[in-house]
Amino acid sequence: MKAGQRIGAAVRKLPPGAFAFVMATGIVAAAFSLVDQPAVTMTLLVVAVAGLVALLAALVWRILRHWKLVYADARNPAIAFGYATIVAALNVVGALFFSFAPLVTVVLLCLSAPFWLLLTYGIAAGLMLGPQEGPPALKANGSWFIWVVATQSISVVTGIIDHGLEWNLLGLIAVGMWSIGVILYIVLTVIITLRLLTTTQDAFGIRPTYWVYMGATAITVYAGWSILSLLTDLPIMQATHDFVSGFTFMLWAFGVWWTPLLVIFGLWRHAVKRYPVNYESELWSMVFPLGMFSVASIHLGQLLGLPVVHDMGVICTWIAGLAWIAVAILMIRSALRNRDQEQTTTEKIAAAR
Repeated sequence: MKAGQRIGAAVRKLPPGAFAFVMATGIVAAAFSLVDQPAVTMTLLVVAVAGLVALLAALVWRILRHWKLVYADARNPAIAFGYATIVAALNVVGALFFSFAPLVTVVLLCLSAPFWLLLTYGIAAGLMLGPQEGPPALKANGSWFIWVVATQSISVVTGIIDHGLEWNLLGLIAVGMWSIGVILYIVLTVIITLRLLTTTQDAFGIRPTYWVYMGATAITVYAGWSILSLLTDLPIMQATHDFVSGFTFMLWAFGVWWTPLLVIFGLWRHAVKRYPVNYESELWSMVFPLGMFSVASIHLGQLLGLPVVHDMGVICTWIAGLAWIAVAILMIRSALRNRDQEQTTTEKIAAAR
């Protein structure tokens, strides 16, 4: 197959969650910036920006050429929330630019807002009200938590902008988006945990996106840190400071508690059920939570004066880096094998009953 045909096939098969690659790369870059590794940080930032530009171009191409496929993905509860990775990717990259190009951060935040509105009031409402082959909750999985991640990414960036530029204008938005994200997390945790406990699982069903269970708590902690860093004389901070502080630590602890269970999921899938370890774009949804936990733990440990929390974040940074390398190798190997005619994991998920 010629190069142009391969690119066209890749665009046609582009999964809704493709931007998880940018999310993962950007947040691992942020983690390494906190452990004083500027060369690694800059390298990953360049990769993240290149990936963001390429994927945005591919998304526009797919919308123009394969609108029916885009619409079908947005109507499928099993994969629709993967589109939330667009919002998170824009804001993760935007946060990295803030220290030296804050205007880029503001632009990417403004670009992410329409995507978030479309996700919340378009895709979500469509799933609730549109015709379905059964209740949408029956197809709930870890990718639904990316909705929380997208929401909290807006809270993080608005908090960072408000604190860094001392605008004192975005604090209310930061706290409001954080609160929405917390409620979404609680609601989705109940839905998805009940599904895990009330339905029989197979190796295909226990996918890497369940790691976003922990990633959603981690970015909520990070958003909490960005809010707690705002000027304390703001009225909204005086009203919510103690609650945000206590709830942020509680969510951090809950994320730590979830991690061993997620490891057990992986061992059960690959060691017990012998599911092959091959590249799937959802693997980036496993790398992102590791990087996000690192960043959140380092910041929270510094803010609350908890060295143990800070040190856990430093250790996890190197684990996240190794995970990024491993998934990148699998991705490159998969690309070189020229499997354009094979059904992708996302296509299998979408077709599953």
